[in-house]
Amino acid sequence: MTNLQRSRANASLVRIEELKVHFPTSQARHAPVVRAVDGVSFDIPKNRILGLVGESGSGKTTTGRALLRLLTPSAGRILFDGHDITALSDRQMLPWRRRMQIVFQDPYASLNPRMTVAEILGEALDTHRLAQHRRAARIGELLERVGLDADHGRRYPHEFSGGQRQRIGIARALAVEPDFIVADEPVSALDVSVQAQVLNLLQDLQRDLGLTLLFVTHDLAVVDYLCDDVVVMYLGRVMERGPTRQVYANPRHPYTRALLSAAPVPDPRAQRTRIALAGEIPSPLDPPSGCVFRTRCPDAIDLCALPNLRESQVGPDHFASCRRLFDPPRADELPVSTKGG
Repeated sequence: MTNLQRSRANASLVRIEELKVHFPTSQARHAPVVRAVDGVSFDIPKNRILGLVGESGSGKTTTGRALLRLLTPSAGRILFDGHDITALSDRQMLPWRRRMQIVFQDPYASLNPRMTVAEILGEALDTHRLAQHRRAARIGELLERVGLDADHGRRYPHEFSGGQRQRIGIARALAVEPDFIVADEPVSALDVSVQAQVLNLLQDLQRDLGLTLLFVTHDLAVVDYLCDDVVVMYLGRVMERGPTRQVYANPRHPYTRALLSAAPVPDPRAQRTRIALAGEIPSPLDPPSGCVFRTRCPDAIDLCALPNLRESQVGPDHFASCRRLFDPPRADELPVSTKGG
């Protein structure tokens, strides 16, 4: 481990090591399992925002929810502020849950329609016995913090727009004064103009409150705007990770390059060569051997099917899991002719 890696590890609020989340397809003893997350490792330094990106089905949301222990990991370790929380019971997790919260993708589905906004926010305060003697004042402060009026607490979720409901979801996450928030595609269901407002709100809150964020998204432009670091996932595994500026300026994994080539740019005169990926994402029931991206990779070679794929450091705190980076092909090697599993 380099000095830079060691200093980042020591400063990390969240760290996951070889995290796996597998879902059995039936109750049978040897039933096939869906490998939703299959050996993911990364860390999130304190007071930084990490973007988790990839196509639908890549395991982003499952990773975020397992990290919060909303899903039970099948293997691996979850470290929060240096403490292993992987196997804690629900009772043991309660004090940790105050320090880690989530903002869901669909705010309307995550807000109880039978409760007023004040009751929704108050429920979080009551669970952790916070602000017991100034409950109403605290609820008003939370609403004003996210750009709403204190008297909005008397209304029900259906009386708000989508952007306002997401602000309520953010206020609920802030109610217990967390250190860490998982934002699970919080702007994907919102209009573009409202997206910008919510992103600016999250950015301001992160700066003012010293929060650490995991921002789950498929929008590379949002990651470029908001996130300090990025992790690129495909079929339950990490393809590339590192500081956002480094990864965007010099993507080393073919999947990262393909994603970036497909991202829209605001300049209509900008020229960009689109990298088209053939076929569909494989089934997590039976992922390809070796590099799971090799069945769609335009640069795949025979070596890509070999097991024991490891990360290569390609820059300061910048890593990519590509066989070509540490096993360069021979001059006579050709791309694999058969790209089946």
